[in-house]
This record gives sequence, C-alpha cells and structure tokens, in this order.
Amino acid sequence: MSGRKPKRLLLKKSDRAFMQQLLREGATPLRVAQRAQILLSQADHQKVEITGATVARDQSTVWRVCERYRSYGLVGALYDAPRSGRPRVFSGRQRVQIETLACQPPAKAGWELTHWSSRSLAKAAREQQIVKTIHFTTVNQILGEADLKPHRIYWWKTTVWNEAAVARAIKVLWYYSQIKRLWHQGEVVIAVDEKPNIQVLERANTTQLMLPGRIERQEFEYIRHDVVNLLVGLSLFNGHMWAECLSKNDGAHFRPAILRLLHPYSWARRIHLIMDNGPSHTSRDTLEFFARLAPRVHVLFTPTNASWLNQAESLLQAFSARYIRRGNWDHKDMMLAHLYASRLEYNHYFARPFDWHWTCQNFRFWLNNTPGLIF
Repeated sequence: MSGRKPKRLLLKKSDRAFMQQLLREGATPLRVAQRAQILLSQADHQKVEITGATVARDQSTVWRVCERYRSYGLVGALYDAPRSGRPRVFSGRQRVQIETLACQPPAKAGWELTHWSSRSLAKAAREQQIVKTIHFTTVNQILGEADLKPHRIYWWKTTVWNEAAVARAIKVLWYYSQIKRLWHQGEVVIAVDEKPNIQVLERANTTQLMLPGRIERQEFEYIRHDVVNLLVGLSLFNGHMWAECLSKNDGAHFRPAILRLLHPYSWARRIHLIMDNGPSHTSRDTLEFFARLAPRVHVLFTPTNASWLNQAESLLQAFSARYIRRGNWDHKDMMLAHLYASRLEYNHYFARPFDWHWTCQNFRFWLNNTPGLIF
C-alpha cells in the first residue's frame, strides 16, 4: 500500500454519524478513534500527509484504513478481527479506564508520584476498583497498544509568536534560502553560537575500551579541572566551522572574537551574522559595536526562545557528539589544544552545508495550522 495512491473515499451517512458519535464519547479506544478520524478526514478530501500528521500515523496506515473500509465496511475498518488464542480477560471499558488513569497526573488519584510506572498503575487500578487484579505486564501491554509512554517526557521551550517574532523568523529563513545567490554576489551568511561552561573532565579511572560483546565503559567519577567557553561560526555556504575558546562568556570577549571571525572574509562585500539573543550579543556595548560595523556587517537575531532557527546550534550538537561528549582531559590546556585540532579535522572530513528544509512557506503553513500557539 505504501506506493499506491488511494481512491476517493465515499462514506455512508450512517457510518459518518456513527464515527462522529464515537469521537464524542470518552470511552472510545485510541486506535478506534484514530481510524475514525482517518476515514472522516479522507472523506472530506484532506491531504494524506496532513491526515497522517494529525493522527500520528504514516501515509501507508491512512491508505490501509481506507482500503479496509472499501473491502470490509465500517466494522472491518475500525475494529481488529478476532484473533486466535486466549480471549481477553479485561473488557474494552476497563482498558480505556486504565488508559485514562495513565493520562492523568498521579496526584489526581491521591498519589504523590510525579509520574506513573506500569507497577504503580497496576496498584492504582486495583485501588480504584477498575479491576480486581492485574499484573504490571498486562498494564504494559495496554499502554503499548494505546501508544502511551508515561515513563518518557519531552521538553520544550515556549516561543511567543507575536508579530515581531514571526518577522524575525521569516527574515532568517529567507536568508537561508538565498545563501548560494548571496555568495555569488559577494555576500556571506554566517551563523554564530557558543557553548559556554564546557567542563574539563578527567575520569577518575582509565576508560575500558570496547571489546566483542562489551561496550566501552567510562568511569562515572571525575576530576573537574576548569571550564571552557567555545564560540563557533558556521559558514552556511560550505559548512566550514570557525571556532575560538573565550576566557569568559561576556560581551568584552565576544566582540574582539567577532572581528577575528570576520577577518578571513575581508573580500566580502557584505556579511550577514545570524545569532540568538544571548546577553553578550544584545548588550548595549555589543549593539553599538555592530552599529559601527554597519552596513557591511548585518546582524539578524532569532526570535526569543527560538534559537533552533540558528544553524550554528545544530553545528554545536554535531561537533559535541564527535569531539567533546566522551572526552577525557588532564588539564585545560589539553582540552584547548584538542578543540583547535578538532576544528581542522571537522572541516576536513565532515564539513558540508546543512540540509535545511524549513522554508518561509513551511513556517507560515505551520503557524496557520498548529493549534495552541501563543500570539
């Protein structure tokens, strides 16, 4: 089904009314509700990729549900066929009640836990008389079928998308789309970011190298010698990295470093710097410094709490994974020498422009179709 374009889906009026009622009920199993959403969306001629994103399923799943409706009707599309083996001990209602309990904070059930585990959910289900007895492995199975993962958490930072933030984002994305054209016109686009306070760590015991059947082992205990502030610049045309370690992460050290970053581009007619809103970037002295460099040096700030728009942040993640995360250094000078040598090696073996697919058009579509955004 993955490569086949689905035919136009036609729903019976009675089937549409039945699925709309299912979606209004709070006891409908998640997978049944998702299949109903797929059928209703496709009957309303919604794009397959949008439907898949809405119900967190891939396009092949959307097409498969539509084909099951055509072949087996509404019941065959919404519900799984009976399977051989031992019948289910717990009813659909009990399973939904356990899923609902897992989606609620433990405090609402009178527990002091910060989050549920399968064992605590099993005890809470018995305590609330949802079931008389249940094993935590069964709770795991119920949660897995509903795609619920109470043991995991996803962190994010809220961006207030007001008019100023949207304008900043669109301006940055426009420059990303024009990198090659600007380069051939003598204009350079450079993303700037820093990784402050990198700890210079020496492991208390020698690292045990990987062997067949055994992964590398690193001592947890360490000796902390000092910290390093790494400032990087990413040439967006060729992906080359510039780096310098600063004694302090402040404007007084940031401004001279920027002049050293700009020096190799003395041939450029204009230089565009993309950076976040860090204190060293937006202090009064730094803004006056950039004003003196204008108009040849043009600075673009990403929206507040949206530094993910800065490609230099992606560079730091890639560089840290390869050259910093598992490092072991006896003293600060050893780490500084490592970082400067690593920059040259990174440029030789790994440097290339990032595949950046987030365009102004995609951004506007996301703004218009994502509920709950703060304006």
